[in-house]
Amino acid sequence: MADDNTTPQDPAVADSGQQAQGPQFALQRIYLKDSSFESPRSPQIFQAQWNPKINFDIKTRNTKLQDDVYEIVLSLTAEAQQEDQVAFVVEVHQAGIVTLKDFEDAHLEHILATVCPSILFPYAREAIDNLVVKGSFPALILSPINFEALYAQKKQQDAQKAAAGESAAAGDSVQ
Repeated sequence: MADDNTTPQDPAVADSGQQAQGPQFALQRIYLKDSSFESPRSPQIFQAQWNPKINFDIKTRNTKLQDDVYEIVLSLTAEAQQEDQVAFVVEVHQAGIVTLKDFEDAHLEHILATVCPSILFPYAREAIDNLVVKGSFPALILSPINFEALYAQKKQQDAQKAAAGESAAAGDSVQ
């Protein structure tokens, strides 16, 4: 009888480096890049009944630091107005560094615009709340944000602008 050298391979050995790993996402760091708090009408603003109107602005940007490594910055600004006077303005730039390897361009754009800001938002929300409370105002607890919906809305607006630009260009060339 001949020796049978065809023994089944151990799955752990078979998977070690022989199969493609696919796309990789790694969060390297989350940090507060910038923050500011202003209360231009204090201490007079504390004398009035507190019934503010809150204006809120959100922006995101990303920068490629090196191959597959990106910095994402989520900028949140909240302004409280009391009787048409600014009670406070708070701004936080929450940032993170991520590694995104082997993603297709469309998927990469989607992750940078939705997943990364979703990770950063709870940190930014906490920083804003802390600054507002330290300014002696009632807590400002921001509602969760659906970055997926914001991204879809922006893509739809971009598509409409592109379609409007194409129809305008076509209209200019026809006489």
